[in-house]
Amino acid sequence: MEREGKKDWRELEPKYTVKIILTVLYSLILITGIVGNSVTIRVTQVLMRNGYLQKNVTDHMVSLACSDILVLLIGMPVELYSAIWFPFMSVSGNVSCKIYNFLFEACSYATILNITTLSFERYIATCHPFRFRTFSGKWTSGLIAFAWVVSLLVALPLLITTGTQGHIPTRQDTPVQNLTFCTNLREHWMMYRVSIFVAFIVYMIVVICVAFMCRAMILVLRKPMGFTDGAPSQESSRIKTARKQTIIFLVLIVGSLMVCWLPNQIRRLMMAAVPKSSWTIPYFRTYVILHPVADTFFYLSSVLNPFLYNLSSKQFREVFIQVLRCHLTITHKNKSTVQYSKAASRRPLLRSLRRNSLISAFVSLRN
Repeated sequence: MEREGKKDWRELEPKYTVKIILTVLYSLILITGIVGNSVTIRVTQVLMRNGYLQKNVTDHMVSLACSDILVLLIGMPVELYSAIWFPFMSVSGNVSCKIYNFLFEACSYATILNITTLSFERYIATCHPFRFRTFSGKWTSGLIAFAWVVSLLVALPLLITTGTQGHIPTRQDTPVQNLTFCTNLREHWMMYRVSIFVAFIVYMIVVICVAFMCRAMILVLRKPMGFTDGAPSQESSRIKTARKQTIIFLVLIVGSLMVCWLPNQIRRLMMAAVPKSSWTIPYFRTYVILHPVADTFFYLSSVLNPFLYNLSSKQFREVFIQVLRCHLTITHKNKSTVQYSKAASRRPLLRSLRRNSLISAFVSLRN
């Protein structure tokens, strides 16, 4: 252990070829995620104005897209610099390190909590429709505000427990030279540890709750649906199809959360399980290798949401392509219905006029 301070830690850095590959990959993820989520915001607004999407669902989708964009903008450039190119040298100050960790954690958990609030609202609308009608627009705004407030509270401890610090080997009091991290602080180790485990519990609760609500909605939609509040069966079928699309999206997004977030959660638990001063070379090497892999999967979760929308809804997919082409051809949902009803109302009128004219002609012939 006396020779640990003289260890050349830069041997653990990724090779130059790996750095280039990860840089290209991160850049593609960043561009795709920003474009995809920005177009998603535009598409949801177009669908809402044309009557294809409810305002409460639109608000949830916009909030989710905003949190995904913030995660990509805040996290990827910093991770690319500090985790890929210069993993053992942090040039950022202590304050900027704290702010970065706080904002990134808040936006990350805002993503999964927005998914939770969207799932909960769809669950109430599907399984308890009469109770859902008693809620006003403030209900949706309150859920979204709740998601962001809880995210800020989950991230708040990182303002205290993180900062710029060097790696301190076992049985030594001073950091290794040129080995500086934006990481958890040694003096607030227990607080950091508790915050990471609490955040992991929040992640598990979200996945379990959303999975439970999706299962309950699927069971409800399997039941036969003839009339809903006096509406004809054709209208009820349309409502059921729209709800199925939302549920398909939620099921897909739960799967992506489990797959894409799990490596990052393992990496975070590694940080919280063992103090840095007790890290061995194999443990450190495992962490360094896992870091870019976990980050890649984590950022992919922010990119996947627009693809999941397109996969679960044909209408969304068509408008998404129209927005990308800057050529909107969508018409209002009620336009075809109005035209059909007008045409249908004209037919009895024409028949009545023809019948009256025939009767008049017959009467005149008799006279």
